[in-house]
Amino acid sequence: MENRYYIESFSHVNNGIVSVNGTPVFKTLETDFKSVMKLAYKQLIVDYPKFFKMDNLSKLGLLAANVLLREESEKNIAMVFSNRASSLDTDRGYQDSIKDATQYYPSPAVFVYTLANICMGEISIKHKIHSENCFFVMDEFSPETLSSYAAELMDENKAKKVLCGWVDVDNEKYDAFLYVVAKKGTFVHSDAEINRLYKTTHEQ
Repeated sequence: MENRYYIESFSHVNNGIVSVNGTPVFKTLETDFKSVMKLAYKQLIVDYPKFFKMDNLSKLGLLAANVLLREESEKNIAMVFSNRASSLDTDRGYQDSIKDATQYYPSPAVFVYTLANICMGEISIKHKIHSENCFFVMDEFSPETLSSYAAELMDENKAKKVLCGWVDVDNEKYDAFLYVVAKKGTFVHSDAEINRLYKTTHEQ
């Protein structure tokens, strides 16, 4: 069957490296998540102070999306994300703020991020994009789930493009792989190709 859609570009954030289409655009020898995000922000985002108020999942998602969308003019872009830990990294912090009855200080600023899909909202605000979004929680990266959902959105004209991928943070472990599905692009939009690109970025 003739392929209807393509992958326009892809990004990856892992082990202190941010890459676009397989080429590193940022590297650091720092290993802790907070330091990596701060340094990457200074080089790749620069002027968006709200970044530092976000939870870790939103920071990672925004960083991975920003290198793909910073010059994007299309605003009708849907998002289909996935991960394993959901918002567990943030949930732990919120739980710590309420577990002691004598030190009960629930933080509204933390509570708002106790849903994984909030990171997609932050991306939408930053890049002024609008369309449908969906966040899957699964044991491992599943190209089949993402590709079929993205194709359905495009087939039904619910979006001009779809930003898809995996954004996962759990303690100091972090991994993001995002790609843009469009009607034209460099890579074929197929399960096999998505999986190849995902694995290629992990071999750097």
